[in-house]
Amino acid sequence: MNNISGYGKPNYILAIETSCDETSVAIIKDGKEILSNIVASQIETHKRFGGVVPEVASRKHVETITITTEEAVEEAGIALTDLSAIAVTMGPGLVGALLVGIVAAKALAMALDLPLIGTHHIAGHIYANQLVHEMEYPCMALVVSGGHTELVLLESEGVFRVIGRTRDDAVGEAYDKVARALQFPYPGGPHVDRLAHEAEAAVPLPRSWLEPDSYDFSFSGLKSAVLNVINQTKMRNEELNFAHVARGFQESVIDVLMEKAIRAAKEFEVKQLLLCGGVAANRGLREALTARCAAEGLPLLIPPFALCSDNAAMIGAAAYLKWKRGEFTALDLKGEPTLSLEAWSVQS
Repeated sequence: MNNISGYGKPNYILAIETSCDETSVAIIKDGKEILSNIVASQIETHKRFGGVVPEVASRKHVETITITTEEAVEEAGIALTDLSAIAVTMGPGLVGALLVGIVAAKALAMALDLPLIGTHHIAGHIYANQLVHEMEYPCMALVVSGGHTELVLLESEGVFRVIGRTRDDAVGEAYDKVARALQFPYPGGPHVDRLAHEAEAAVPLPRSWLEPDSYDFSFSGLKSAVLNVINQTKMRNEELNFAHVARGFQESVIDVLMEKAIRAAKEFEVKQLLLCGGVAANRGLREALTARCAAEGLPLLIPPFALCSDNAAMIGAAAYLKWKRGEFTALDLKGEPTLSLEAWSVQS
């Protein structure tokens, strides 16, 4: 077991991502080159429920994991015997969904006599940047997704320190809840982003800064403020301008994310700021952060849209950190829905 010969040869990692509602398999060469990155989305399946249903997501992963793996290998143009390791998301995520990918990864690792690398989902989002940019340390990652809003300091490669996190709703979750209140279908974030750009004015909404020195986030109060605006407008029998609400909400979110990220980058004197996660595809956030970082003289790294949402290429990129150090995972690997990013850090 754990055939790790051939360190001087090209490294090919087959990576599997099934943490939520995308079944994805990718093959990554030497931690940076994407040979294939197949993503089977479940958006249409969950749309009628207004959000992800864990049991349904798990069943869809079971249905698609084999064909997705076959497509990834075929597109990469390599043989299974060329692979160096099998990587899989072990957490955080939906436990049932995680287990589908983990079982598939274990089967491949055993059948091919290859090392298994259990990988952290958020580490994947951060190292998606490594697939298209050269990362320099120390750097600061602003992670924004449906389940996570965090500021992560990377003092060196693969060593993570969370300096701020959400105390309630993640930013993507807040977007979806506000979108639902504005009667948009799931996923609602892109609809809110589009409307915000079309609006000529914004409904004034609060900013949650928390304590003066805190890098934590809170979006529950902002969501409640949006609902209050909607309810008061209805009580007055007035017509609500959804675009103005969307712009007010988005401006509030962006102000808080941007100010805290820039302040953290300055305090810790980092060389780069990284934007990571599904909400990194938000046009308003990308534009505002790009302009602010340019004004501050702070290099900003943002993955292309295809690498912002959940995908296996990012898992392969993060797994390469462990491969280089020979840090592999035992076959008794289990899904860990609340896996700590700091605990997953590479051994120094």
